[in-house]
Amino acid sequence: MLNSGSAAPLSSDDFDVLRQRANSARGVVLTATTVAASGHPGGSFSSMELYTLVYGTARVRPKEPRWSERDRVVISHGHTSPGVYAALAGVGFFSAEEVAAHFRQTGSVFEGHVERSVPGVEWSTGNLGQGLSAGVGLALGARMTGADWHTIVVMSDGEQHKGQVAEARRLAVKEQLGSLTVAVDWNRVQISGHTHEVMPVPLAEDWRADGWTVYECDGHDLEALHRAMIEAVDDGVPSVVLAHTIIGKGVSFMEDEPEFHGRALDRTEYVRAMAELGLDDAALAAAVVRRALPCAVPHLEFRTAAVDMSSPAPRVYAADAKVDNRSAWGAALVDLASDNSDLPIAVLDCDLAVSVKTDGFRAVRPEGFIQCGVGEHNAATVGGALSTVPGVVAFWSDFGVFGIDEAYNQQRLNDINGAALKLVVTHCGLDVGEDGKTHQCLDYVGAFRGFYGWKVIVPSDANQTAHAIAAAAMMQGNVAVAMGRSKLPMILTAEGELLFGEGYHFEYGSVAWAREGADACVLAMGTLSGVAVAASDLLREQGIHAAVGLVACPLGLDDEAMSKAAAAPLLLTVEDHAVGTGLGASVAEWLALRGEGVRFDRLGVEGYQPSGAATELYARIGLDAVGIATRISSQLR
Repeated sequence: MLNSGSAAPLSSDDFDVLRQRANSARGVVLTATTVAASGHPGGSFSSMELYTLVYGTARVRPKEPRWSERDRVVISHGHTSPGVYAALAGVGFFSAEEVAAHFRQTGSVFEGHVERSVPGVEWSTGNLGQGLSAGVGLALGARMTGADWHTIVVMSDGEQHKGQVAEARRLAVKEQLGSLTVAVDWNRVQISGHTHEVMPVPLAEDWRADGWTVYECDGHDLEALHRAMIEAVDDGVPSVVLAHTIIGKGVSFMEDEPEFHGRALDRTEYVRAMAELGLDDAALAAAVVRRALPCAVPHLEFRTAAVDMSSPAPRVYAADAKVDNRSAWGAALVDLASDNSDLPIAVLDCDLAVSVKTDGFRAVRPEGFIQCGVGEHNAATVGGALSTVPGVVAFWSDFGVFGIDEAYNQQRLNDINGAALKLVVTHCGLDVGEDGKTHQCLDYVGAFRGFYGWKVIVPSDANQTAHAIAAAAMMQGNVAVAMGRSKLPMILTAEGELLFGEGYHFEYGSVAWAREGADACVLAMGTLSGVAVAASDLLREQGIHAAVGLVACPLGLDDEAMSKAAAAPLLLTVEDHAVGTGLGASVAEWLALRGEGVRFDRLGVEGYQPSGAATELYARIGLDAVGIATRISSQLR
C-alpha cells in the first residue's frame, strides 16, 4: 500500500500508479525547466524512479506536511529540484501545474535548489555532500526522542568524492543508525562529463569499507528498486542502495549526455521529448500563461522553535577567582543537563572534549554525547539538522578555527535551514596562545556578520559565561558563544563587587557598564574585557576618567548603551579579534548610520601573530592595559 512505509508491500496496481507518476513527472520537469529556461532535467530524470518510489512509499501526509511521525526524506543533490517537486506533486503535496509554471520564478516557493519552505522538503541543499550528514542528524533525533520515523537520504554519485560524505558514513555506522537508509543515483555523469573521467570513485567499495551494507539494483525498475529498499530498510543497520541509472532516462537524445545535467530544452527539443514520453506538449503554453499569475503554493514556515526547559541558577564564581570561560561553559552545561534530566540534550564533539570542557557532560549524560571524531564539516551539519528535531537541544563545541572557519559553509546552510544549533567555540583570538597562527580564529564575529539568523555572544568572564550559556540554550535559532582559552579574573565594579553576580540577568544586546567616566569611553568584548577595565583604572590614576562598557553581543548593539558611548569625547573599541570585522566594525556602522560625529578609534588584531603566551602577544601589539591606556591618553592630548 502506498505511503505506508518504505518496506511495506506494494501491489501490481500500486506499481502501475508509480510508473504513471514517474512518466508524468518527467513531463513536469521538462515543462518547468523549459519555461524557466534553466534547471537540471538530466539528473531529475535519472532520479525519477527513486523519487517516485521514496515519496510514494514513505509515511507522509501531503495535507499535513509537518506531521510529527512522518518519515524524513533528505535530498542531497538539491539541483534535481524539478524532479523532487514533480514527485511531491504526484503524491499530492501541491499541484503539478504550479510546479511547471512557477519553477525558478522570483518569489515562488519552487526555487532552483530544494528548500525547506516547500511542503515535503526536509532540508535545504544544493551544496553537494551535506545531505547524508543532515540525515544522520535527523536519525539521531529520532533515537533521542524515541520516535519511530525512518530517515531516507537520496544522493548523487558525483558528490561521493567529498570528504564530508565519508565523515557522515562513518558516524552513522559508529552510532548504529539502523533507521537510516541511503539511495544513490548512480548515473555516472556529472556536469563536466562522465564520473570516471572527472574523478574515479570506487563507490560500492567505499561504502562497504566504512561499514555499510550495500545493495545494488536497476534504478529504473520500480519492482527491483522496491525489493532493494525493503532489504535496506528492514536489515536494521545503516544500508545503501546503489541504483544504476541513466541521466536523461526516457528521452533518447538526453540519455547519457552530460550536456543535459544543467541545460533546459529549447522548444523544439521539448516537443520532441514530450512526444517520446507520450505526453501533451500543450502543457508548455499552459504553463507560460499560468506563470503570469501568482504562485498559489505558500512558503511553509520552518524556523525551529525554542525548547521549553528549566534554567538552573547560574554558578557564581568568587571575586578573587581566576577561571577560564570554557570551564564555566562546561560547568553550565552539566548544570543544564542535571536540571533537565528528561530533556534530550545532545553535545557533539570532534575529539576535543577535554579541551572544550564537554567531558563533564559526557560523564553525566553519555547517551547524549556524540563523538564525531576529526570531522568538523559533518558535525556542523549533523548538529544543525539534529537541532531542528522538536524537543532536542543540540550543542556543538570546538575550537573557533574549526567550528567557524573550517565549517563556514555548513554554518551558512544551518542559517538557511532555520536550525537552532548552539555552537560554543573556545580558543578564539590570540588567546589560543602558543598554538600559533594556524589556530588563531580572529574573525569569530565577522564570520557571522554575513549571515541573517545567527546570534553571537562573547562573554567577558566566567560569571557572564554561566548566564550566557543558560540564556543561549533557550533562545530560538542558531547561537554562537565564543570565548578564549586562558583563566581570567572576575570582572568587578569600582566598588569591588561582582559585575555579573547573583543579581545579574543576561539579556541579548545589553551592555554591562564596569566603569563610569566622562573623559572617554571604552567598549570592550570578550577576553580583553578585564584588560580594558584595568586600563581604565590606570587612567584614573592619571586623572583621566574612562567609562568601560562590556559588549557581549557585538552583532546586536543596544541603542541606549550606544548613545551613551557616543556622547563621550573619545570612543575606543577593544577586542581580541580582527580589527576590521568585529566589535569595532559594528560600532563604526552604528555611528555612521546615525550620523554621529564622535571621535572614534579601534584597537584589535591587525595581522596573524606568532606563537606565544597570550599576555605577551597582547603586550606586543598594544592590547594590554598599558597599551590601551596609552592609546587613550595620547588621543586626549
